[in-house]
Amino acid sequence: MLRTTLMALGVLGAASLLSQDAGAAVTVLGNGLAQTCFEAAEFGGNPSDGIAACNEALSEVALSIRDRAATLVNRGILYSRIEEPQLAIADYTQGLSLVPTMGEGYVDRGAALIVLKRYDEALQDIDKGISLGSNRLHIAYYDRGLVHEAMGNIRAAYDDYKKATEIQPDFALANAELARFTVVHHPANGT
Repeated sequence: MLRTTLMALGVLGAASLLSQDAGAAVTVLGNGLAQTCFEAAEFGGNPSDGIAACNEALSEVALSIRDRAATLVNRGILYSRIEEPQLAIADYTQGLSLVPTMGEGYVDRGAALIVLKRYDEALQDIDKGISLGSNRLHIAYYDRGLVHEAMGNIRAAYDDYKKATEIQPDFALANAELARFTVVHHPANGT
């Protein structure tokens, strides 16, 4: 009988910063400023321009509750990109108060909590996002792997990184994390 040990090599700190770029934007219906905000969160570009579009969209009274919530989450993603996790968390929280079933909002808030090293809260949010069926589950599992690793649960971290690559085999961030692991087999003691 063999006992398997996983050893993670490297530093979690650098990996947790990468999670900021692994956000899952929430689709907005229509062609207005909320759509521009979504596109900035989803496809990149200048985050400051995206935040300005989000701000203008949120000042519109005509947004549906769902689009307002999505715009808040999308602005939160943009705040994360400019390294403003507190502002991001405030937006995610406000968006989720409007539509508490947006799995992406929980996963994204969890990523911001990772940056602040609030791992217990991050784990709760990411688990909630997974249970709600976040649109980008590979990101959720990757982020949860970061949390598990930060909390010293190396086996769970490895399993989550592996799950992320099962969902999306070409997911570079998760593949890079897996490359740091070494699997060592030990003979079982006395059996």
